[in-house]
Amino acid sequence: MNPQEQINDLIEKINYHNQLYYMSSTSEISDYEFDQLLEQLQALEAQYPSLVRDDSPTHRVGGTVAKGFESVTHRFPMLSLGNTYNAQELLDFDQRVQKGLEGQTYEYICELKFDGVALSVWYNNGVMVRGVTRGDGVRGDDITANVKTIRTLPLRVDATGMPLEFEIRGEGFLPLSSFEAINKEREDIGEPLLANPRNAASGTFKMQDSAVVAKRKLDFYVYQFLSETAVFATHEESLLWLQSAGFNVSATWKKCTSMNDVLNFIEKWEQKRHALPLNTDGIVIKINSFSQREQLGFTAKSPRWAIAYKYKAESATTVLESISYQVGRTGNVTPVANLTPVLLAGTVVKRASVHNANEMARLDLHLGDTVFVEKGGEIIPKITGVDTSKRTPDCLPVVFPSVCPECATPLVRKEGEANHYCPNEKGCPPQIMGKIEHFIQRKAMNIENIGSETIDLFYHKGLVQSPADLYVLQKEDLQGLEGFKEKSIQNILNGIEKSKEIPFKQVLFAIGIRFVGATVAEKLTNHFLTIEALQQASYDELIQVPEIGERIAQSILAFFADEANVRLVERLKAAGLQFVHTPTEILVEGNALEGKTFVISGVFRHFGRDDLKLKIEANGGKVLSGVSKKLNYLLAGAEAGPSKLEKAEKLGVKVISEEDFLSLLAINE
Repeated sequence: MNPQEQINDLIEKINYHNQLYYMSSTSEISDYEFDQLLEQLQALEAQYPSLVRDDSPTHRVGGTVAKGFESVTHRFPMLSLGNTYNAQELLDFDQRVQKGLEGQTYEYICELKFDGVALSVWYNNGVMVRGVTRGDGVRGDDITANVKTIRTLPLRVDATGMPLEFEIRGEGFLPLSSFEAINKEREDIGEPLLANPRNAASGTFKMQDSAVVAKRKLDFYVYQFLSETAVFATHEESLLWLQSAGFNVSATWKKCTSMNDVLNFIEKWEQKRHALPLNTDGIVIKINSFSQREQLGFTAKSPRWAIAYKYKAESATTVLESISYQVGRTGNVTPVANLTPVLLAGTVVKRASVHNANEMARLDLHLGDTVFVEKGGEIIPKITGVDTSKRTPDCLPVVFPSVCPECATPLVRKEGEANHYCPNEKGCPPQIMGKIEHFIQRKAMNIENIGSETIDLFYHKGLVQSPADLYVLQKEDLQGLEGFKEKSIQNILNGIEKSKEIPFKQVLFAIGIRFVGATVAEKLTNHFLTIEALQQASYDELIQVPEIGERIAQSILAFFADEANVRLVERLKAAGLQFVHTPTEILVEGNALEGKTFVISGVFRHFGRDDLKLKIEANGGKVLSGVSKKLNYLLAGAEAGPSKLEKAEKLGVKVISEEDFLSLLAINE
């Protein structure tokens, strides 16, 4: 097969397996086999960029870096809906519909109102061509590269009854499980937590690097079909077609023949909705017939044929019994309210978030207070207020501790930050155990058969005081420990031994440099290749790496300036862990750039920065990190670093654009 045929064949296979996995929850091949197909496709596309298809599944993994988002006018305005909070207003709405339709029979479609980000996705000849935010309803931002990372959203549609051009609308969201995982990692590396899934989804869709967006695993529920030509008679028909065409339509919708049915639907989902993979805040009620919608028309702001019923925020009152202070791996001290158990949103709540000392002061919390607890967009309930009328003289004010609740070290609060920290990272037990828990997690060393309880036991028995201690554990050390039998001991030792095969990028994440998450660790290992090169890197060399800013660079320098951290790395190296990254073998395309050196700066239209580096090396060139007299070209995209441009001009280094680079390749071919 020629390259185009190979690409087409791989796309067909990947799309088939992707559809099975994400829409039917089944799989005919292993994850490894699927990844191999994707890697083959990526390698071919890197070698033949002119053959990359708009519907290629490689867009799912991201890599495009946007220098900004183009503003786009919606073909059909994205109007907002009128809101109501009670049954009487729904009955009034029904009366207006009845009057507007002059005695005709009509049906409603009820759908859950998902708490995410409204998006419009355009298809041309079955291929996704554009993804746009709602914006102000008339104009939105083109975020196509980010929308393409959503794996449940087809890049190509092949279905009967499909017009040449059509548009679908729906709700982009961050599943609750993904939100929790992201916050766990952010807490783990010392980043502030994301407020709630909706805000997190909104921020993610507006990120400039689609590779980061892809890793957040956004999802999408489709709820509307639009086209210039009439295709369906009813909304029900369109939903059934969308589902059959491979779109992710939530199965929670229902056709209702009366407002009484609608009210029953609302009641049914008031508690049941809490079991869904995302937050919901109400029900959308729409007329089913499209011709009847036209008859009813619009007001200046919203359609007359639809309305949104909003559930009241779930809240309850209970008593604040005490405040616990949790110390995390990075020393962050988080207050948690312990409450008299109360039923809220279908679950019994015993604890609630207080966030930090500022929030405690704002609420003016006293032990024994009657507090209002709410579960809105957040996963963990939070205290929203205090019923001071029920406060008694014996209710003492809550005072944030001045010393660590675990090791009694005086707490510090950095300027500009809301959180308090325990600086005793080498001697504070939860920080030490937290570092070991971080080290063994799946994204890091992936050591199976060891959990937090086992780490707690090993630590208090004096067996493991550092991640490096795991690699000197012997069978004799574990024999006699309560609950540890021959097989479980061997499983633990096997898991530790197997972790020595884990690649460098995960090892770097595992050692726990503050602010160095999994994505940053991968970029650092791709750039420096060895731990020695990273240790010796200067501040200027660190910030040359894409996405490495001042804060991360300073954190890396501080980590390796600490002798205890250097000893940890040396012990892990001696244990046999991987501290070298072997780059993907470059497919040689030619020698057009042989002997030429390049520095890359800025954002590019046709290439990601890593793709450009591969392209240069595949054609015999070399990519350097800094501008010097010996440099041949500064390849400058949009928003190229002004200091690099200034230095290149001063030294007489030729500055070329992306188009100049492509011409350079063509001339030398």
